[in-house]
Amino acid sequence: MSVPACRLYLITPPAIEDIAKFGLALGEALEAGDVGALQIRLKGAPEALLEAVVDVVRPMALAREIAIILNDRPDLAARWACDGVHIGQDDGSYTEARRLVGPHRIVGVTCHASRHLAMEAAEAGADYVAFGAFFPTRTKDAKARAEPEILEIWHETMTAPCVAIGGITVENCRPLVAAGADFLAVSAGVWSYPQGPAAAVAAFNAAIVEGLAERSARQG
Repeated sequence: MSVPACRLYLITPPAIEDIAKFGLALGEALEAGDVGALQIRLKGAPEALLEAVVDVVRPMALAREIAIILNDRPDLAARWACDGVHIGQDDGSYTEARRLVGPHRIVGVTCHASRHLAMEAAEAGADYVAFGAFFPTRTKDAKARAEPEILEIWHETMTAPCVAIGGITVENCRPLVAAGADFLAVSAGVWSYPQGPAAAVAAFNAAIVEGLAERSARQG
């Protein structure tokens, strides 16, 4: 099966109180459609909780060849054999993250709305760059507002994959796909979807197909 030109990059809810309930909802969501990566993002959570979530996520991700990305903590990503780490501009340097996780794991870097930061990260060896926020979001305080044009320019000029993040929903994601996003990073857009996470994943996949058709038409 060919890999889609744009995939869903699922981010955990910002807090997980019932790990078993979360695992059940996640399993149903992963069965509902294509997911390329799963980021465990639990700001301020104790290591014990992070490790417990990794243990729940790992078998489901392995069975579906989904990359497990740990937010902020390259040391723990390496210790727990995650597939990679995502770091923000205030979470340490790419160089240090790469040193901690080694040459074969994924390192992604937040670049806000800056092509300059993205180019620096890509040239240093980052496996992907993340742009955003594209829309208002309640999940985190956005430090910059990005426009779809940055995805289009990146897609046309650079080879490192780009991730769109920030307030992305089923209803507003198609222009980002059409512009050139390789991944759509989504948290609340899935976990707070009125019909549930599984229905959200299915709806996002349908919207991605429509966005890719629009991208293809633009490219002639």
